Amino acid sequence: MKFSIEKSIFVNGLQQVVNIVEQHAVMPILSNVLLRCESDGLRITATNLDMLVDCKVRADVKETGAITLPAKKLVEIVRSLPHDNVMLELDGTKVKLSSGRANFQIMGLAAEEFPDFNVPDNGKKIVLKQSQLLRLLKHVSFAQSTDDNRYILNGVYFCFEDGKLSLAATDGRRLSLISEEMDNISEMKGVIVPSKTVRELERLMGKGDAVEFMFDARQIAFFLKIDPENSDGFIDQIRVVSKIIEGNYPNFRQIIPQVAHNRVKLDRQLVLESIQRVAIVVNDQKNLVKLTFQKNTLDISAESQEYGTSNERVAIVYDQPTVTIAFNYIFLCDVLKVLSQDEVFFEFKDELSAGVFKTLDNFLYVVMPLRMN
Repeated sequence: MKFSIEKSIFVNGLQQVVNIVEQHAVMPILSNVLLRCESDGLRITATNLDMLVDCKVRADVKETGAITLPAKKLVEIVRSLPHDNVMLELDGTKVKLSSGRANFQIMGLAAEEFPDFNVPDNGKKIVLKQSQLLRLLKHVSFAQSTDDNRYILNGVYFCFEDGKLSLAATDGRRLSLISEEMDNISEMKGVIVPSKTVRELERLMGKGDAVEFMFDARQIAFFLKIDPENSDGFIDQIRVVSKIIEGNYPNFRQIIPQVAHNRVKLDRQLVLESIQRVAIVVNDQKNLVKLTFQKNTLDISAESQEYGTSNERVAIVYDQPTVTIAFNYIFLCDVLKVLSQDEVFFEFKDELSAGVFKTLDNFLYVVMPLRMN
């Protein structure tokens, strides 16, 4: 194994994969990144056993071969190099790395020990634009659960029905749901993509136009296509292969209110900024703010014994009886931050019933109220 590569390309390729590497992994090989010299470039791969990420970058390959090297230390070394041209040569399980006046000998582990993932091959391939999938994920991923005792909720549910791809996430106190009509969607069993995989997808997308994915009962694979005109040294798609969360996702549609007793149109940015200001005085244990809907006015208020009170009024169109509902302000801000449309509709019934945010692009967010003293 022997190759030369531009420093910027090497760093860029490593950055795509090292995010999933565990520094103090139970298996030493999992702290390493796999470098595989192929005839047309360098393939860089990392895994944590739950997920695998790899990419292929442009390199001048003199001899093919493979080795694994400590991932985080390799990134640190390559970033520090004084020259743009980097040479690597394998000597047993040791790599000689040189650039300008700098020389390193890095101890590695054999490539044969590196775990691999089998890519699902069930013939069901779904193609989206990367911008499309990224928008869908960002509209729901913030609502995933972080409670290890409710592992089934620690991910985003991909649902395929009625000619739509729907993504849902819930932590039991709120639900975020977005749908998009697609011509190539057929009825099939849904799949739960783990939160760590979702974060990686959100981070990695944007280097090309299309993304393909396929899955089976245990794994899901995403292939992020690279734009050849702006490849940054990439010569192949970025691949993300992940285990899925096995089990049945709860029937989230049961908690969506079917009838809207009251519906008001809100200015997203204005309401977001008002809630953020008012919430400065809240008690961190409850994060409680009150929304009072009254004659053409939304009154946003908060109070705590430690800091005092706050209040702000926003003009709305509303002519129904006065209703006051308390919410965790973080749950309100989370959704208002991710929405791309400034026109948001809020539906509610009374102080004990869930509130529902909706937009005109098939997005829905259900949030449960807090009890007021």
